[in-house]
Amino acid sequence: MFGKSKNNNKNHTSKSEVVRVNGKLNEVTTIHDSKGNILHKVMSPLMVEFHSKDLAQVVVGSTILAIPLVYTQETWDLGMNLPFLNVIGIMLLSIFFISIFVYYNYYHDRLKKHKEHFFRRVFFTYFLAFFLVAVLLSLIGKTPWTTDILLAIKRVIIVSFPASMSAAITDSLK
Repeated sequence: MFGKSKNNNKNHTSKSEVVRVNGKLNEVTTIHDSKGNILHKVMSPLMVEFHSKDLAQVVVGSTILAIPLVYTQETWDLGMNLPFLNVIGIMLLSIFFISIFVYYNYYHDRLKKHKEHFFRRVFFTYFLAFFLVAVLLSLIGKTPWTTDILLAIKRVIIVSFPASMSAAITDSLK
C-alpha cells in the first residue's frame, strides 16, 4: 500500500492508496475536509496486472482482425515481396504502438512501480497475436515452415501488426 496527498482546493485534501480486494489491485481515494473528516471515498480498479481475463481478451481481440487478413491474397503477396528489413520495421512499429497504447491506458503515472506488469502486458499482447496469426496461416497452408521459413515469418509478422493493435484495444475494454 502507498499513499499520496494533494490539495484539491483550500478546504479539501485527498489521499490515494492502493489496496488489494479479492486478489485485484484497486485505488482508494479518500477526500477529507479541512477538519480531517471524510467527505467521500472512491474505489476504482487499478488495471496494471495482466490476468487470465486479459489473456482471453487479447486472444479474441487479435482474432477480430487476424481472421479476415489471413485469407487475403494481398497479405500473402506482401509477405513474398516485402524485404525482410521492412517486415522487421513493421514488427518493431507494432510493439512500439502497443507500448504507447498500453502505457497511456494502464501505466501513466504508475510505470515505476509496475514495470514488470507493463512489459508482460506488451509482450503477451504481441506474442499471443503473433502465435494466433501463425496458427491461422498454418491451418490454411500459407506458412511454408519447412520449405521457406523466412516467407512464413514475414507473413505472420505482417498480419500480426493489425491483429496485435486489435488485441491491445480489446484488452482495454473492461
